[in-house]
Amino acid sequence: MAVSFKGFRDLMPKRTMAEKVLGQALKYLGKDTDKNAKYVLKAVDHIASGEKQEMVREWFHHWMREDGPGRQFLHRVVQNTHPRVRERYVARMVAGMFFRDPDAPGRAEQKFGIQPPPVMLISPTMRCNYRCEGCYAGSYERKDDMDPEVFDRVLTEAEEMGINFITILGGEPFVYPHLFEVLEKHPKSFYQIYTNASLIDEKTAERMVELGNIAPQISINGPREYTDAVRGKGSFDNCVAAMDRLYEAGCAFGFSSLVTSKNMDAICSDEWVDFLIEKGALYGWYFLFMPVGNEPEMDLMPTPEQRDQMRRFQSYVREEKPLLLVDFWNDGVLSGGCIAGGRLYFHINHRGDVEPCIFCHFATDNIHDKSLVEALNSPFFQGIRAEQPFCYNTLRPCPMIDHPQRMWRIIKKHGAEPTHEGAETMFTELAPEMNEYARGVREVMNRAWENEGYKNWAARWMYHCGLPPENIERRRREFEENQTSQEELQESVDPAKKPKQA
Repeated sequence: MAVSFKGFRDLMPKRTMAEKVLGQALKYLGKDTDKNAKYVLKAVDHIASGEKQEMVREWFHHWMREDGPGRQFLHRVVQNTHPRVRERYVARMVAGMFFRDPDAPGRAEQKFGIQPPPVMLISPTMRCNYRCEGCYAGSYERKDDMDPEVFDRVLTEAEEMGINFITILGGEPFVYPHLFEVLEKHPKSFYQIYTNASLIDEKTAERMVELGNIAPQISINGPREYTDAVRGKGSFDNCVAAMDRLYEAGCAFGFSSLVTSKNMDAICSDEWVDFLIEKGALYGWYFLFMPVGNEPEMDLMPTPEQRDQMRRFQSYVREEKPLLLVDFWNDGVLSGGCIAGGRLYFHINHRGDVEPCIFCHFATDNIHDKSLVEALNSPFFQGIRAEQPFCYNTLRPCPMIDHPQRMWRIIKKHGAEPTHEGAETMFTELAPEMNEYARGVREVMNRAWENEGYKNWAARWMYHCGLPPENIERRRREFEENQTSQEELQESVDPAKKPKQA
């Protein structure tokens, strides 16, 4: 069926226009891979606006080149997902992440006093049907859940600000009895649900396809021995069975993997990624083990060298595999550094505490006392945004593990209170270990920044990420001064670089 894009641009706001154009393109794709690619690229060409989106458009053309993985990925989208899902989830995801209206942030700032982030994370429950080793979810009860009226109100306030990409976490979200009841009231948003997959039966999979705007992210930590070791015997098989049900129903889904020093080699392998592609996953997220909470096992944290291994493997997958792999830390080069504090995302826990990051369990505000706009405009969140980016080298984006004392100073300055027991441990008891880790990351990632082209394209891209130019310049000067200091220090201790005596 031929679909014309003419007139869309003049008739609707740009994000809606992008969603409509991409939705129509994806909904009516056929079996011819080459024709599908040309059709989608035509839609991308039509909606791209401004220098940043032109850079994105160029990447799409490279990715969907004749021998590139993008064409096979597009074939998998058509093969794996129902047309309703392509229209309501895939198109919205692409439009929301890559083709947002460039004028919308300015309009929103005039109205709300803030440029709203594109993504909101929310945990309506912390309960879980699993009892994973070291996890605290087993201590929560149903009475601790977020009231559905509050959940509904927060989604409404988010949508009014232009936030329509909602990530739902827990606990296990599918134990929350009001989940679909609330989400059905908000059909214009789209949702990622992070889940252990044990509660995804055929009926649940079909209901998500019926709504069309939900994609579960299945938490799986590698092959059976790694997943079962953490989540219990049979958890790997539950994940695989859910993937099969979602594939049969035509529901888009991805995966989420906690990366540790133990499973790094297993999940950074062709065998593992090819297995996930075979099962139908379209994309996935890699999250480094973070030493948060009481008595975290520091030996599970990947070394700086292993983190670099992730970076190189992710780049390889994007160039060679029909699967989109996202690395929450190494993709700092794409996000312009840290995304926390309401710059690009934030988290609301089951009690209503508004946290700057899913890993930073501190808050000054609660949605029971403040509106979402007020919470995002809090001095605490403003203080975080005022420091972003935390480093000119955006391969070192994180103020918790790459620059740990910077975040701790902001937390103390604004009197943010811990929202979970042990939240301060990594900044206090583990400070020596975290500082040593940060020094190792600096050495490894500065070398990659200098030698692999990041200092050219990633530095240029940063200026299109909504960051204050003066902040970028400040970090650039700091970075260059530190680089000079490090070089001088190296010369002072390296006999080979000392001038010869006359």
